[in-house]
This record gives sequence, structure tokens and C-alpha cells, in this order.
Amino acid sequence: MTPKEVLEFAKKNKVEMVDFKFVDFPGVWQHFATPIGEFTEKTFEEGSGFDGSSIRGWQAINDSDMLAVPDPDTAIMDPFTKIPTLSVVCNIKDPVTKELYSKDPRTIAQKAEAYLKSTGIGETSYFGPEAEFFIFDAVRFDQNAQSGYYFIDSDEGVWNSGKEGGNLGYKPRHKEGYFPVPPTDSQEDIRAEMVREMEKAGIIVEKEHHEVATAGQAEIDMRFSPLTKMADQLMLYKYICKNVAKRYGKTVTFMPKPLFGDNGSGMHTHQSIWKKGKPLFAGNEYAGVSQMCLYYIGGILKHSHALAALTNPTTNSYKRLTPGFEAPVNLAYSSRNRSASIRIPMYSENPKAKRIEVRFPDPSCNPYLAFSAMLLAGLDGIENKIDPGDPIEKDLYDLKGTEAAQIRTMPGSLDEALAALEADHAFLLKGGVFTEETLTTWMEYKKNKEIDPMRLRPHPYEFFLYYDL
Repeated sequence: MTPKEVLEFAKKNKVEMVDFKFVDFPGVWQHFATPIGEFTEKTFEEGSGFDGSSIRGWQAINDSDMLAVPDPDTAIMDPFTKIPTLSVVCNIKDPVTKELYSKDPRTIAQKAEAYLKSTGIGETSYFGPEAEFFIFDAVRFDQNAQSGYYFIDSDEGVWNSGKEGGNLGYKPRHKEGYFPVPPTDSQEDIRAEMVREMEKAGIIVEKEHHEVATAGQAEIDMRFSPLTKMADQLMLYKYICKNVAKRYGKTVTFMPKPLFGDNGSGMHTHQSIWKKGKPLFAGNEYAGVSQMCLYYIGGILKHSHALAALTNPTTNSYKRLTPGFEAPVNLAYSSRNRSASIRIPMYSENPKAKRIEVRFPDPSCNPYLAFSAMLLAGLDGIENKIDPGDPIEKDLYDLKGTEAAQIRTMPGSLDEALAALEADHAFLLKGGVFTEETLTTWMEYKKNKEIDPMRLRPHPYEFFLYYDL
């Protein structure tokens, strides 16, 4: 839509408030709202001011004024407000220079798309994430000087099989939650309502289903879209999932590993490059892909440890990236083989369906940063003709000894991933997509705000292990 069309859309829907949404550095939507009378065509040029020093990872307090500039193509009616509210997603600008802010994740994504075009390799990068999540009935957690705990509950959780009072059974067992019909799948109506709200908001949904874990693990798959648009849609996806769950008195989390002893939540990310309306990943090489696609895979595999700092950016991410729970820790590629970190789907022979699926990312990531980083890694592979090696058809989870030792694995902690990013990030600086300052801020934020606080606090299980020493 044009700015004028947005205003006509607002008038038609009797909008009273306009909600300005933007994503912070770690990847969470922030917002403020103005009355519709303050929203004009000039707003799309001049933006609306706010304090950037209060946003995680952004400006210092002595240089904090910033502008949120709405993108007219993102305008929708917010489905969760009582008063008719128009929702718009914004880019962030400096009010003095009028330049796009280098640490704004959405701006980074747009720069990544522009860099792809500048290389002449392709025109459009398509992304299709499969974000998994849990729908719980209750969650409590706290951490202070003398205590620390979390408590999760779900009527569907297998641990409630022996619960007294109104227990009707039908609890998915650990690792047996994939595709059961109701009543074992107790959340079909919730997911269907999530899909309905997504479609009303313009997201094309391909399927929804219960996932492998007990206690309400779910997945809703969106149709692929260009990089920035898909990152916008993933933020909207999370917003819709959380708010629909709240309607039902439930809560959604995109934490990669909220439960011990069962599968975590990943975000397998399908990706491809197109030019002049033609898919560039289809060809006559292994599994029907092109040589360009193989080089793209080579770039992803080469830079995977550095990518992990952006695609798996939480300490909790590495509770999921462990052997034994179908986690894609093995850095190899294959067709159909889901034990490899990169899979080439074989559902269709149509060249337009040819893509790769990078399986190690998780939904705790900032999608603007994660998608951009994967694209840049793949492009580095194409530009430098990085050989991905031979595909592996064996079940990588069953490899042992020398054979297993020859396969590289993902980092074992956020510390390791950040160290890899510090050592290997030149590919992210191409085209000015990321800046040194942005990456340094990211690494410092993760260390100071997440790794160090976790390291300093006693863990509840340490009491089990060590209290009687």
C-alpha cells in the first residue's frame, strides 16, 4: 500500500489508534501508539520520535533521540486491541542525519537484500522458517539471592498422567507427540485460531500440527517470502501465537529447550535465491540442485560456528543442540536425511520447489539478523566457490568412533559461538550489511547481559549434586 492507501484503509476500518512496532536488538517487538489524528502521510517520511537509550543494545543516553518510520506495506488491523488499531512496522532513523540506524535489525535485513542484488548473483532471497513453540497452561519462575526455580505445567504433559481430579488421560508420551489426533492432541482448536488470525493478517499458512514433544509442542508453517518480509511475518507470527494462547488462558514460549528430557523447539529455515523469476538452486547436481546451491551450502557449513551466535543466540539454545533429541548438531548436508544440519527437501521435482533447509537455527533468534547472516554466509560460499564436500546419507546420530569424529559439530555453548563470531565475521561486513560496531555490541550484550549473569548464579541442580559435599 501507499501512504495514501493506508490512510484510506484506516478510515474504512474506523481506526482510532495507530500502533508503531519495531524490533529491538535481541529480537522482541516494541511499540508505542498515537491517536489517528496524529497520523498523516508525512508520518511515513518524518517518522515519530522516541527514546532509543531505553531499547536494549541501542543508543547511549547522551545520544538517544530516534525516529520510528512506518513502512506502509506492513499496515494491518491489530487483531488483539479493544479499540480499532492500525498496526505498522517501522524502520529506525537518526533524527539528525536522517540515515537508517545501523543497529536496527530490520535495516540490516534490507541491506542484506540490497547486497544480494549488488552482487549480480540473484535478485530475491526467499526464506521459509518452521518455528516450533510450546503452549503451556502455566509457568512460574524466579531468581534471587537465596532461591531460584522455574515451574511449568500443562494438562497435556505426560507428567500429569497420574494427576487426581478430572484427569481423562490421553497425554502424549515423551517424543511421541508428532501427529496424534484429538483427544491426545488437545490443542487443535487453539492452533486453528492462530492460523485464522495469521491469514486475516495476510500470512499464507501451509499447515499446522502438534510437534514431537509432550505438553503442547506445536508448529505452524508459513509460505516462503522474501527475506525482510518473512522476518516481519515471523515477528507477527509470534505476536499472534502468544496472544491467541492468552485468549485461552494459556501461554506460549519460543524458548529452544524449556523441558528437560524431551525435544526442544527448532526453526528449520528453508532458503533459496531467484533471479528474473527463475530459481537458481535447481540444477543437475546432487539431489537436483545447482552448483551454485552447493557452493551456498558450503558457505553455510564453513561459517556455521559464527552463524550460531546469531541463529542460536541464547544460552538455552545449547540445551537443545545436544545429541539424542533429533537436534541437528552434525555439520553435513544430505537429501531427505534429517540427521544432517542441512537437508535438501525432495517432496517435489518442480524446479521452483528446489531449496535447502538449514536445520540448526532456533526461534529464539532475531529473524532479521539470522536470515541476513545465513544469506551472507551462503553468498560467501558462492563468491568463493566453497566446496561443501560429499553428502552424507547415513544416520549421523548412529555414527561412532573415527567416522563420527570426522564430522564437525555445532558449538556446545553460546560462549563458543561468540568466540567463533569474533574470529570469523568478515563475510558479515560485506556491503555494509553488518558493521563492526553492531557485531561488537551484539557480542558484548550477550556476554554482559546473558552469559555472565547465568554464570554467576547457582543452578538448582548444583544443590542436588553438591550440597552434601
